[in-house]
Amino acid sequence: MSLSVLPEGCVAKVLSFTGPTDACRLSIVSSLFKSAEESDAVWERFLPRDYQSIILTSDSSVLLASLSSKKELYLRLCEKPIIIDDGKKSFSLVKKSGKKCYMLSARDLMIVWGDTPSYWRWNSDSSSRFGEVAELISVCWLEIRGRIYATMLSPETLYAAYLVFKPTEGAHGLDYQPVEVGVGLVGNENGKRNVYLASQRGQSQRHHLVRRRIGLYNRSRLVGMQEPVAARENNAQNPREREDGWLEIELGEFFCEEGDDRELEMSVQEVKGGDWKGGMIVEGIELRPKEG
Repeated sequence: MSLSVLPEGCVAKVLSFTGPTDACRLSIVSSLFKSAEESDAVWERFLPRDYQSIILTSDSSVLLASLSSKKELYLRLCEKPIIIDDGKKSFSLVKKSGKKCYMLSARDLMIVWGDTPSYWRWNSDSSSRFGEVAELISVCWLEIRGRIYATMLSPETLYAAYLVFKPTEGAHGLDYQPVEVGVGLVGNENGKRNVYLASQRGQSQRHHLVRRRIGLYNRSRLVGMQEPVAARENNAQNPREREDGWLEIELGEFFCEEGDDRELEMSVQEVKGGDWKGGMIVEGIELRPKEG
């Protein structure tokens, strides 16, 4: 039997049980498959079940609602993140799978001393998707945490979380002090590991003036000629550059199970060394499906 005698609705139904990549490949089989692949019935299945409620919280909701087809909406969400939740988060889709991606803005994170201007400064940055970013001036206690409910993520999917940031001129204390990062459900014991927020590799010498804290909340004093620091651990990760020009460092992984309604926490902290560190702009923490 020729495929051309099949109703277009039947072909669209079959295509909706594949995936975005396979549907596009099958569209070259015939004009019937091409027409079926472009139908809203197919792309409605590829969009997240809660996409309408997500779009309603976006400042682009009117524009998105005016798009001519569900396929066009899908591609728009893949190509450019939309800003949601009163500017606190961004949302996008992975083009190949339709899986959800979120970024929590710096304003959506818990940053210790974040409201103290001598430690952190809030600025705008033309390269950021958000209206505000957090600039680290100098702290001895670095602690950043972000939380999101697992129900917001795509189920049965392995996610990775990334701190998105970039250094500023005069960055200090980030090259020789590892920071502890982790990802896990709130209330559970999460695996921690060390990473470096400076992209330089190799041994770093601290033969310069650095601030050291005296007590937990007391003022600091300057100490000179610190001893050389050993080379970094071989298994410690370093940042990599993103396509948007920012840097990112992986914080950890999380497998999102179907029906899991618990809260997920991502953390970045350096609270043990006591040395002062600064010169970094934080855009946010991104959660996206793990590649491969």
